[in-house]
Amino acid sequence: MLKVLASSWALLLGLLLLMLGNGMQGTLLGIRGAIEDFSTTQMSIVMSCYFVGFLFGSRMAPEMIRRVGHVRVFAALGSMISAVLILYAAAPHWVAWALMRVIIGFSFSGVYITAESWLNNASTNETRGQALSLYLIVQMIGIIAAQALLNLADPSGYILFVIPSVLVSLAFTPILLSISPAPQFESTARLTMRELYRISPLGCVGMFLLGGIFSAQFGMAAVWATQAGLNVRDLSIFVAGIYTGGLLLQYPIGWLSDRMDRRRLILFLAIGGTIVLTVPVLFNIPFVALVVVGAFAGGISNPLYSLILAYVNDYLKPTEMAGASAGLLFINGVGAISGPIITGWMMGVIGPSGFFLFMALIFGVLAAYSLWRMSRRPITPGSQSSYTAVSPTASAISVEAALEHNEDETLQS
Repeated sequence: MLKVLASSWALLLGLLLLMLGNGMQGTLLGIRGAIEDFSTTQMSIVMSCYFVGFLFGSRMAPEMIRRVGHVRVFAALGSMISAVLILYAAAPHWVAWALMRVIIGFSFSGVYITAESWLNNASTNETRGQALSLYLIVQMIGIIAAQALLNLADPSGYILFVIPSVLVSLAFTPILLSISPAPQFESTARLTMRELYRISPLGCVGMFLLGGIFSAQFGMAAVWATQAGLNVRDLSIFVAGIYTGGLLLQYPIGWLSDRMDRRRLILFLAIGGTIVLTVPVLFNIPFVALVVVGAFAGGISNPLYSLILAYVNDYLKPTEMAGASAGLLFINGVGAISGPIITGWMMGVIGPSGFFLFMALIFGVLAAYSLWRMSRRPITPGSQSSYTAVSPTASAISVEAALEHNEDETLQS
């Protein structure tokens, strides 16, 4: 892993700065929205719009890269992100924020695709798994550290919007100055939704449901915290706890994934998520317990994303991996769009506990569907593919690389 870090440190540093900027802006908008007296419904629409833009970006950015090249797309979208981060404070209206969230979601999607294609191109078959692990660690550390930066200034002012803008601008310096010629970007044939569902119904449904859970965590945690009356320090600790749990539990769950029926593990994790997230709905628990609940929620949902990818890979041929990765990402993106909106509606109806209730219900649906699928198809024959950790914020480049790495690991074992 040190060899991978030595060869890709500039790219990983740039990605770390990008995640610091993105992690700050999502939480900061939740805080500032309450200051500007935006309703929960309005903020849920604002948060959902990021995933609308991200979904469009995942579909359109590859064509942009093929037409004008990696460097131009990277620089143009980076400039767009930096500008929008400043404009949030200059135009504090929820409709303007919604439109800007579409732009920034689109731009981040394109930036991730470009950066991940460079990282994937710089990796060999032997180092790809380590590169993906480092990428996940950098993403999580960036989001976790971003929460600490929220305590540097008053969220009602401009400074906290300037900081992520500067971080994103600085992110492109190490990347653009150190990367050798950009890799070729090849288009891949996509599997239709019908074909993908036929191959893995649980994979498709699970990806859709996880999209809603992740977008609720990423987009609505700060909105919940402000509605619940948490101050900035406690809010940042809670959000950081979600991603810390996702980082710490990724590898234990991955270890289990390679040693038992993955559907059974998906079922157990979904049941665990349902139970844990029901606790703050039924009981008035102290803040420390809320942080633990958040950590478990993130610790279950983030590894579940990689677990479902590995499960789908059990049923794929090598030639189907690229098309499957694009389809799964699209399904996850559609689910992500609905997450903040439904969460916001539930919070408007029953109060802050609607945030936890939404995720508990989604985990419950996933558990029930997993149990049903176990009765419909026998366990995967033969050996399973290897588990590789992938972040829910990753683009199709990382997902495809993970699937290919899983196949290589399976063939070698």
